[in-house]
Amino acid sequence: MQTALNYLLIASLFYLTITCKPTEVVSNKNNDQPQWLTSLIQELKQEAPANPPAKIYRYTYNNQEVYYLTGRCCDIPSILFDKDGNQLCQPDGGITGRGDGRCPDFFEKRQNETIIWEDTREN
Repeated sequence: MQTALNYLLIASLFYLTITCKPTEVVSNKNNDQPQWLTSLIQELKQEAPANPPAKIYRYTYNNQEVYYLTGRCCDIPSILFDKDGNQLCQPDGGITGRGDGRCPDFFEKRQNETIIWEDTREN
């Protein structure tokens, strides 16, 4: 009887695993996401899924709130935005893999990582 229950439990978990769709990751507890960021996420959702999937993180960098959009493939650079949506730099990616050189210390100085959004669509 116990073995049958174990098989039923395993089968149920397997079914849930293959039928449940992943949820979108949004860390916005106060619902105070800037409008430009909401628009950017909507634009990314209109594009084909990237490989690796696009992600947006919030960090503290040089004592300011910033948003980091990961590079989406190959030589496509990542983008770092300030809290108002202004592009600060491209920390990595590009032909050299080191971005545009305007914030070479970003990866060493960034703090307080919070994932804001991750594209969970299938490639």
